[in-house]
Amino acid sequence: MNDPKTNTKRDRQRGTTLIELSVVIAVLLLLVGVLFIGITAWKNGANKAACLVSISSIQKAVRGYENMNGLAAGAACTAANIAGAGLYFATMPKCPSGPAYTTLAIVPADGVAWATCTTTGPPTHVLTAVQTANW
Repeated sequence: MNDPKTNTKRDRQRGTTLIELSVVIAVLLLLVGVLFIGITAWKNGANKAACLVSISSIQKAVRGYENMNGLAAGAACTAANIAGAGLYFATMPKCPSGPAYTTLAIVPADGVAWATCTTTGPPTHVLTAVQTANW
């Protein structure tokens, strides 16, 4: 019954050691940490994209107000002309990261954004000249 071939030290130690288990746990925690970093970057990128889309929509509303009323660049245009009951927006859009947009009081010249984002933390939601080229 005591077969010398199967009664070796290696055959008696079939389970995992504490070191092996610790290494597996450390690798899993590292992967979870990388996942959280990726999720944060994804969320920041999505917020920036949504902010730029909101600013673009506001700009289109301002240009619509300008065209419908026969205004020229420099004419008065406030948030009250754009947002409210029966206007372009029921309420003025806000940045997904929280702050309200800073707006001009006049119809801007071509290529100039009427609303800008005041987000200070990374990533900032600043429009480039390429993004506002045909505004």
